[in-house]
Amino acid sequence: MTEIGKINTLTILKKVSIGFYLDGGELGEILIPAKYVPPDCSVGDDIDVFVYRDTDDRIIATTETPAATVGQAAFLKVIAVNQYGAFCDWGLVKDLLVPYSEQKQKMEEGKSYIVFVFLDRETNRIAGSSRLAKFIDITPPKYEAGEEVDLLITNETDIGFNAIINNAHWGLLYKTQIFQELHRGQKITGYINKMREDNKIDLILQKPGYGNIDGVASSILEAIKKKNGFLDLTDKSAPEKIYDLFGVSKKAFKMAVGALYKQKLISIEKDGLRLVR
Repeated sequence: MTEIGKINTLTILKKVSIGFYLDGGELGEILIPAKYVPPDCSVGDDIDVFVYRDTDDRIIATTETPAATVGQAAFLKVIAVNQYGAFCDWGLVKDLLVPYSEQKQKMEEGKSYIVFVFLDRETNRIAGSSRLAKFIDITPPKYEAGEEVDLLITNETDIGFNAIINNAHWGLLYKTQIFQELHRGQKITGYINKMREDNKIDLILQKPGYGNIDGVASSILEAIKKKNGFLDLTDKSAPEKIYDLFGVSKKAFKMAVGALYKQKLISIEKDGLRLVR
């Protein structure tokens, strides 16, 4: 089924002077203008396209990819405001409208906001909303500790950063477990650290437990070798220094060092780590 507001794989039916017509199933033939047609395409080929309504309300296809499709959130800049609402740049020729009724706070031209893209079932048109509570955490979370997830950073708090998980749930990254710069609107891979009894979700940016040890341990071992067999890092070293070198938390570093020590590949000394010859 061809879905408006989503990426669809459609078959080319025929070529016309202005582009190609695609098989849109129950939506009928859908035009993809010539400027969006990939080179060497011909009738019968399948192509991936985003389907939406143009400024004349016609269903149309494009190979351009918006910042977010229906069911996803993104950090979008308002480029115009009129009597209908705020228009956001989401990467397509037609800007995304966030009606006044869908604005948590009055949007201003030139500013950026977290916007959830949805399909208005009454008008069958794509729109945006900054009223995130309508779309996030409306279904019970079903994640496992250690599960890899997609995160969208929304705002900073006193204890960390709030993030949208897989466009569906809220989670929290604690400042004490963050060892890199984060900013509002950033998309990043994270992991489920803990599912709390109140359905709140704690997140982490490094894979928890021993699942991340093999790669980290290998990096530490290589770093020791490059330093002629001795690396001046210990469990007293600053977390920021550890992250700069290996991209992991201090806890993950200590676990990796412990794994190397148990394998008798290194010795742990007062001032650092030494390669066992």
